[in-house]
Amino acid sequence: MHRKSIVAKALALAVIVNVLGCEKKVAETGPQAPPEVLVTQVVSADVPVIREWVGTLDGSENADIRARVTGYLQKRDYQEGSYVKEGDLLFEIDPRPFEAALAQAKSEFAQVQATQAATQADFERSQELYNKKVISEQEYENKRQLNQAQVAKTQALEAAAQTAQLNLDYTKIAAPVDGIAGLSKANIGDLVGTGSEVTLTTVSKIDPIRLYFPINEADYKQHASSLQKGMQKPESEREATVELVFADGSVYPQRGKFSFRKPNLSCLPMFEITESR
Repeated sequence: MHRKSIVAKALALAVIVNVLGCEKKVAETGPQAPPEVLVTQVVSADVPVIREWVGTLDGSENADIRARVTGYLQKRDYQEGSYVKEGDLLFEIDPRPFEAALAQAKSEFAQVQATQAATQADFERSQELYNKKVISEQEYENKRQLNQAQVAKTQALEAAAQTAQLNLDYTKIAAPVDGIAGLSKANIGDLVGTGSEVTLTTVSKIDPIRLYFPINEADYKQHASSLQKGMQKPESEREATVELVFADGSVYPQRGKFSFRKPNLSCLPMFEITESR
């Protein structure tokens, strides 16, 4: 009993000491200062409404490259995924058959030109003789019709030579626009040309570039009036208000302008961004 009483007194003393210690700290700290409150004037003003949508970038023009003459693909002159300029060579078709066809067409055209020169001179002489009443009207008419037929034949062979030249030129397939040349869908040695459904590659124009993005029905109804109002302006007068934010958080330096809403799709506006090179 004596030991328990001593332990109880010791515990009571420890509690009293702790309580006194806490009271001493509170006394040293003193009363806390009131928190600082900032007051500002309420002003009525228009603020921008920002919405975020996920979009897909696409070229403003996507040109499918096909061969215009039938032949065997001989060479690919570009690197897949590289930037090409209008007129840059993309593919070459074996030109030898077309060179031979052009040579034959030119030869036939030269021959008929010589013949037509002779019939023209003969017609002019017969015209003089007819005017002098030396030959009959029937003979003069025969000379005239023979010359006209030869002129028509000369024109036809000249057109054939021009067509042969065009076919030879078409063996070199060039980029129709500036842009990114895509994956080659034909291999060297493949038979390509008119009647073939094979697209050799696609060149996508990226200046300007287009951004397609779908929006839900509620957002579309909310902004439909402003979109229609914006579409009534010429595209050159529309304000660039769209920011393009990439997956890493970086922002494209130029803003885009609303271009149009696709028909038959209630929620697919399209924006256009111009990239300077």
